[in-house]
Amino acid sequence: MLRILLIEDQRDIAANIWDYLEHRGFVMDHAGDGALGLRMALEGNYDVIVLDLGLPKLDGLDLCRRLREAQQDVPVLMLTARDTLDDKLEGFAHGADDYLVKPFAMKELEARIRALHRRHRLQQGEVLRVADLALDPANQTVERGGQRLALTRAGFVLLELLMRRSPHLVRHAELAQALWGENGGDIATLHTHLSVLRSVIDRPFDTRLLHTVHGFGYRIAESVDA
Repeated sequence: MLRILLIEDQRDIAANIWDYLEHRGFVMDHAGDGALGLRMALEGNYDVIVLDLGLPKLDGLDLCRRLREAQQDVPVLMLTARDTLDDKLEGFAHGADDYLVKPFAMKELEARIRALHRRHRLQQGEVLRVADLALDPANQTVERGGQRLALTRAGFVLLELLMRRSPHLVRHAELAQALWGENGGDIATLHTHLSVLRSVIDRPFDTRLLHTVHGFGYRIAESVDA
């Protein structure tokens, strides 16, 4: 059974969604405003969050952004009456995974929720590999050459982003945002975290995988010219 958090302030819409999904076998929780919804999202263990865009106390876009800043990767399906391309792009930029425009058919809502959950499970099961370095996002483990490596939380976050983008450059700003969100952290601390990461994944081994692109960022690749 999928556990769903519905964050919707319009009671009639919330009741209709709740009744339909509960009848279809989903386990439902509901929040009527953004502040409560964010607290429940951070404290609960949900399979999918169905999030209205226009909410009291905390807007849906801000809620989604704060959720991602807290490193919560639960899939978010955003509900809104705004249907322009710019509105959709803004929702995706704040961390939404899918976008459903009101009014919608309940069957489509259910199909979108199931598709998001299925995609998320596949992503969690994906082991990222570069050369002999392997990162398992689901189990939060890293190995190189079959040897288990112990990373800090910051090191794991940075390495996962770098490996997902490999062999491409990841800029300083993107790495900092992955750690601290839009407004936190500084470049010196970022370099320190990456130096610690390099000491774990590179220095005990013959081949260097973490490459510095001076003035721009870092990349994970088998060669510096990749």
